[in-house]
Amino acid sequence: MFDQVVFAGGGNRCWWQAGFWDVVQPALHIRPRVITGISAGAATACMLYTSNSEWVMRYYEEALRHNTRNAYWGNLLRGESVFPHYRIYRQALLDIYGEKFATLAAADAPEIRIGVSHLPRWLGARSAVAAGLIAYNIEKYVRKTLHPTLGQTLGFHPEFVRAQDCTSVEDLADLILQSSSTPPFTPVLRRNGRPVLDGGMVDNVPVGALDAEAPGNVLVMVTRIYPRPQMFVVPHGAQQRLYVQPSRKVPISSWDYTSPSQMAHAYNLGRVDGETFLERMPALLETGAHEAR
Repeated sequence: MFDQVVFAGGGNRCWWQAGFWDVVQPALHIRPRVITGISAGAATACMLYTSNSEWVMRYYEEALRHNTRNAYWGNLLRGESVFPHYRIYRQALLDIYGEKFATLAAADAPEIRIGVSHLPRWLGARSAVAAGLIAYNIEKYVRKTLHPTLGQTLGFHPEFVRAQDCTSVEDLADLILQSSSTPPFTPVLRRNGRPVLDGGMVDNVPVGALDAEAPGNVLVMVTRIYPRPQMFVVPHGAQQRLYVQPSRKVPISSWDYTSPSQMAHAYNLGRVDGETFLERMPALLETGAHEAR
């Protein structure tokens, strides 16, 4: 049904993708050959092939039980990190993927391509971070473009690394954290000695990493609400890219590590939207195929 799948980034909003996938995948027997993902979207894709969504939600409830703030300003006086996110996130990735890490390399597992953004060569690390975050927020809140261009105009450029090229769970955790690098919640991280930022600095919906010439249907799961229909088809050569977005704002903030109970609300919204998608999908693909002709 869908040879390739895209998991957009979105932090905690990606729980919507997990709920959607847990309904749609078994109903349609989706076995993608390629998955492209950014940030928490990539983390979610790997989670769905190594663990169980409900178990992971219970894990986060326990892991975040005693985390009452998203910023501990008193840590400045002790020379410690103000934001707890990097430490909690990295340990969670190790715990969630650790036991079944090898399943990602199985013959029937999809190739998961995880995107990071390299900084413009004409800017220093600090200036690039500032410029990237400004561009990212302009695209997000002002232009509301589905596939932004401002970051690339500034000189940010993408790199996609296969999860299967990670030789250990630690390597995979580091790759996903590099794809999620969003100061101040995380430090500026480095890949092969070069600073990188969240893959969404180039495009939060990484269709550019798809096999563009491969015919067939592509499922694209975004986590924000764009000024478009909830579900729509974009023809691309011999491909039909079927985009689906949440039916309403996902009820959790991207970097909120104080409200783990909200993860279930985001997940359940995804399940509801998944049921609606199953009803509407055949007509959408038929309309898209007709328009492509």
